[in-house]
Formats: sequence, C-alpha cells, structure tokens
Amino acid sequence: MRTTTTTTTTEHRITMLLLLRTKTASMSRAVFGARHNRTELETSSSSCYNDHHHHRRHRHQEDNTLRTTARYPLRQNGRRRRRCVASKIYSSSSSSSSMDDFLTITKPDDWHLHVRDGSKITSVVPHTARQFDRALIMPNLTPPVRTAEEAGTYRKLITEAAKETNARFEPHMTLYLTDETSEAIVEDAAKSGYVRGFKLYPAGATTNSSFGVTDVKRVMPALRKMAELGLILQVHGEVTHQTVDIFDCEARYIDEVLKPLLDEVKDLRVVMEHITTKNAADFVSTFPEDGRLAATITPQHVLLNRNALFKGGMRPHVFCLPILKREEHREAVLNAAVGTKSERFFLGTDSAPHPKGAKESACGCAGVFSAHAALNFYAMAFDSVGKLDKLEAGKNYGEMVDMTEKI
Repeated sequence: MRTTTTTTTTEHRITMLLLLRTKTASMSRAVFGARHNRTELETSSSSCYNDHHHHRRHRHQEDNTLRTTARYPLRQNGRRRRRCVASKIYSSSSSSSSMDDFLTITKPDDWHLHVRDGSKITSVVPHTARQFDRALIMPNLTPPVRTAEEAGTYRKLITEAAKETNARFEPHMTLYLTDETSEAIVEDAAKSGYVRGFKLYPAGATTNSSFGVTDVKRVMPALRKMAELGLILQVHGEVTHQTVDIFDCEARYIDEVLKPLLDEVKDLRVVMEHITTKNAADFVSTFPEDGRLAATITPQHVLLNRNALFKGGMRPHVFCLPILKREEHREAVLNAAVGTKSERFFLGTDSAPHPKGAKESACGCAGVFSAHAALNFYAMAFDSVGKLDKLEAGKNYGEMVDMTEKI
C-alpha cells in the first residue's frame, strides 16, 4: 500500500509511535490474539466530538500522548519481549523508559476523509492535520457538495479549522456525482485547481447518499467528460438492491457495474474506495492496465473482521459501510496492500465521525472515526504480517501533487 507523501520546502517528517500508550493498547490485544478488551476503533467514534470546547480541553493531552513512547509487547518462547521495527530506530533515555522505540516515515496524505460540517469541522479537522499535510475530502454533506463553487466554500472552512494545528494542511476536494451532474459542472471542476474528481455514491448506499446515482447510464456524458479532462472517479462500490446480502454488495458491484463501466469509458481513471473483499483486492491487483484502477484501504478493514461487530454484544463503533467482512477478506485486503501490486493501493482512512448519540442508538450511523491515531493503526496492521517496509512509499495515483518516495 502506498502512503503517498508530500514535497515541501522543508522536509516534514513525523515520528510515529507504533502504539499509543493510552489510546491503542487495547487494540493491540485484540489484533494479536490476547484477551479481548474494547478497542480504540470501537470507542473512537463516540469520543470524536461533542463540541468544540471538549476538543480544546483535551488537545494538549492528545499532543503529549502522540509523543509518549509506548512499549510494544509481543511474546517469544513464552516470554514478553520488545520488538524493534522500522527503517529507523531511535533510542533515548527517559524517566519512564530506558529505551524508546520510534518508527519514522515521511509524512503521508489521507486520500479519503470525512470532516462533516458546521461546528463539527473545528472538532475533527485538527486530528487529521496533526498526522497529515493533505487529505481528499468527501462531499456527502446535507445537502451534498456538488459544484466547484460549493467545494471552494467548504475548503475554506476546513483550511481555517486546520490552521492552528497545521498551517500547511491542504484539503483536496471531490464533488458529489448525481444524476444531474452536467458536462459544464465537470469543466468547472477541472478549472478550479483543487477539485480532483467526483465521488459516485449509489443512491442509498451509505451516510447521506440519498442524492446518489440511480443508474450509471444517466451519468455517462459526465463520466466521458471526466475522462477527457483527467478527473478521477472515486467509487463507493456496492450495489443497493434489497435482495442482495449486505456482505455480497461489493462483489456484485464489481461484476454488474464497475467492469462494464471501465470497458465502456476507456480513458476513465477510477479509485475503488475503502475496499473490503478479496474480490476487490484481486480485481484491482490483476487489472490489465496500469494507471487506470486503484483502491484505498481503511485501517478498520485490515485490522478487524466482522466478528468485531458482535464481541460481547453489539459494537456500534465498528459499524461502517462497507461493512466489515469475513477473516479471509481482511487477510486478502492486507495482503494486497503489501503485495507485488501494492502501488495500486493507497492510504484512505475513511475516518467518519458521528456524535456519540448518533452511534449509540436504535439506528446507529455507519462510520468509524480513526483520524486521531490513523498511522498507528496502519503500522499495527502492516507489522502483523512483517511488512512495515511496505508502509511508506511515494507513488501518487493520478499525479494529484508532487511526491517524493522514501523507503
């Protein structure tokens, strides 16, 4: 998997802990097979935000947490040991630990992010701005972001929210594709300088998708114009037929929609967002043309399988769409990210915050909030298969920005 990296006047590097002492220790126990405790991915959505005051009250504590070294306990021959991993290991003395282990990588970008709107923006954007300098912002607000002008207004709000935490943070925008998206709207998007593509939500597939595309045939003129102008189609790849099992929606979308679309619009570049199945991983990996098809991968879909939804009861904070799948699919997606075609897979957290009451309810919202510790989660997943060397890379699908590759 490619964690696409930025080039700036000064090299910005982020010293990243493999685990956060106070935030992700319970996740490590869940992932590596010890006694299950409630994981950070299960609790993070509820603690994402209640209001701006809550965020500011805890910000200093979180900054210190990101700089606190955590022990990374594994077992060897029945004994606890500490594992040194990464391209660079730094050791230092401190009052709390005789040796600190750090993984240092070039600062990556997040190519799939939700930051919501209104007062929520100021609560959630700083979490991403601490770990990333760029992010591709999803448009599924109410009402959705459908034009370059609307995206420009939204972008200013996000930039302002990030300024205090990271003045370099740069939101890249994608527009909401609807049945009414015209070629003129596509042309305006291409001229904007900050819109990178359009997001195709099948109507009813996920949060705020009621404005989505009802039939791909209705948007063919817009898709052909996108291909002509070099804009990228970001796809939520699930069918929404009520007769299709929720665990099969992604596989059916590939066969019924995506394959025919790629055949019909030959020059269109597509990113299949937040893939969850072996079907999608294999389809992207084996696609015969380089540069036309890629995928983003979330932390939850390489750390958790669908059992996590029901451990000890219903777990609303790991409910997301696409939904978590069987273990064989989790393994396949992770293996694709570190495999021979890893350059086709990109970091896209799909971090999707909701207020606590919207998650813990009779009809809880879909979405996992992971922005506060996204890189830590990815490092855990990659290290679980001994592939931390694959975590960092610089190839950038679609040449959205200048990149520098560092291994």
